[in-house]
Amino acid sequence: MGSREVIDLEGVRVTVAGLGVSGVPAAKVLHARGAHVTVVNDGDDARAREQAAELEALGVTVRLGDGATLPDGTELVVTAPGWKPDKPLFTAARAAGVEIWGDVELAWRLRGPDAAPWLAITGTNGKTTTTQMLASILKAAGLRTAAVGNIGVSVLDAVLGDEQYDVLAVELSSYQLHWAPSLRAHSAAVLNLAPDHLDWHGSMEAYAADKGRVYEGNRVACVYNVADKATEDLVRAADVEEGCRAIGFTLGTPGPSQLGVVEGILVDRAFVEDRHKNAQELAEVSDVNPPAPHNIANALAAAALARAFGVPARAVRDGLRNFTPDAHRIAHVADVDSVAYVDDSKATNTHAAEASLAAYESIVWIAGGLAKGATFDELVAKSAKRLRGVVLIGQDRALIREALARHAPEVPVVDLDRTDTGAMLAAVREAQALAVAGDTVLLAPACASMDMFANYNKRGEAFAEAVREIGS
Repeated sequence: MGSREVIDLEGVRVTVAGLGVSGVPAAKVLHARGAHVTVVNDGDDARAREQAAELEALGVTVRLGDGATLPDGTELVVTAPGWKPDKPLFTAARAAGVEIWGDVELAWRLRGPDAAPWLAITGTNGKTTTTQMLASILKAAGLRTAAVGNIGVSVLDAVLGDEQYDVLAVELSSYQLHWAPSLRAHSAAVLNLAPDHLDWHGSMEAYAADKGRVYEGNRVACVYNVADKATEDLVRAADVEEGCRAIGFTLGTPGPSQLGVVEGILVDRAFVEDRHKNAQELAEVSDVNPPAPHNIANALAAAALARAFGVPARAVRDGLRNFTPDAHRIAHVADVDSVAYVDDSKATNTHAAEASLAAYESIVWIAGGLAKGATFDELVAKSAKRLRGVVLIGQDRALIREALARHAPEVPVVDLDRTDTGAMLAAVREAQALAVAGDTVLLAPACASMDMFANYNKRGEAFAEAVREIGS
């Protein structure tokens, strides 16, 4: 089954592993193309039964409560990205010589010969923002595009819909890349690498290797983070097309074949005539919203991919100016008594929280939640000098408290032992008491939210509501 021409699925016996946001559309697409589809799913709850009924009405076979057994005669498995590689179903498939694809791989295989090329983005943090920035820049250049992938709009829908695109900005998770062996992007970026999802991948090496798959077969540019050597190592290891270039982005002065920052200006020394002598101004730092260091890095990565696609410098500036970040990503909520209150509830791991803390000089930090196996010593040690005070919430707050005791013993800490609906208001009031004029009260929890809130959005909304209450 080659990756250049659209595959013929007529009569192929396909097992779809998992229902959910990717499994249901995959099953429908496969069925519409004449495949004999069986969906297997571990769960058998009300939502699964509802999805099963919808598929069974089309003629798809659904097996609930048994995701472990490979149906007889299976010729191809298409899996939801979150299913772990060591599942018994996959062990059986590999033993039988059956290929396993994710929904991204399926979308890639179903692209027509004239399909829009993909500019792909992965990394531990910043993927969604960078993908949206890239789409904004491409639109500013007059190109028909969309931000798709691990971002809300499925790649399958984008590839198979009626809309004709010139290029797609594609966010890809490590899970999706693991199950997309034949994906070959026009150009791709790995923004950064930090320990995450190690329970799924099994090791940091396996996690990095899956991220690095995004560079395989790139045609024009492999974009890497100069400050994160692991991303450059992945470029070196990748098997790319002849003439594909390694393009770095840096918050410092760029060298040849890099994008960077000079005196408040984002500049390109990669996609210019005589890059050893010349640089092209792209935008001002103030065009980036918000102009926090990690977000400037996101903007440079987006700009590098856009420039690799031939976008003019003016479109980079206009696209960045037009871009508005999603909620709960280093969002300024309000100033109360000359103290800024910033919601970065999306900082659900230590790497994201470190980037957030680096954006401010004097911080009262609200942190805590579900640690997901994380350790906090490195984060606290790097950020200690910026901390005016800390308010801890959530189930695993003791882990952060102990790291603070080791690396920032002089910083006052309030340990809030409550998980009721008023806990966030109490945390904001404690932070207000610690802050002085010119400080930033920063919600950057470094933890997941599900111990106290349905998701990071609800946590951020509770913070914003609490800030409005103390400011009223």
